[in-house]
Amino acid sequence: MLKVRSGDLDKMGLLFQRHHRPLYGFLFHMTQQREASEDMMQNVFYRMLRSRHTFTGEGEFRTWMYHLARNVLKDHLKQVRRRGNHYSVADYEERLPAGGAADEQIERKLEIKALEKALGSLTPENREVLVLARLQELKYAEIAEVMEISVGAVKVRVHRAINQLKELYCQSETQNK
Repeated sequence: MLKVRSGDLDKMGLLFQRHHRPLYGFLFHMTQQREASEDMMQNVFYRMLRSRHTFTGEGEFRTWMYHLARNVLKDHLKQVRRRGNHYSVADYEERLPAGGAADEQIERKLEIKALEKALGSLTPENREVLVLARLQELKYAEIAEVMEISVGAVKVRVHRAINQLKELYCQSETQNK
């Protein structure tokens, strides 16, 4: 990113290759919307380019990137609230790979759906910290920097989010039986 900052814009392609999948994953897990996540991911890279002068190199690039991603996500959620759009998770459900017993596929699909429902039911703060910690595998110190809170607060939020997720998942599983 320091090379991009100093004018070597060709290096932006390399940054995209390295970071677009985890960034998309973060945005998708926060919104459950494929197309919106793709648009937001591109917007994050656009903002990186536009705001390249703000990257000092003192902190980690990923931290800076996720900070920008959170801002893009907040902007997106504001727009959705203003427009009043509602999306169904079923419209964006990932396809299961073919093969295996039909019963196993159905069971796996139900488990994924229950987990997605539980993840979607978390408060936005709990979902965000859980996605960053468990799915994006950011270190607690990186999350603390991205969210502008202490490492201790991150640990507490992750713990609470996991407990809330377990509770919601178990409720969903009980309702489905």
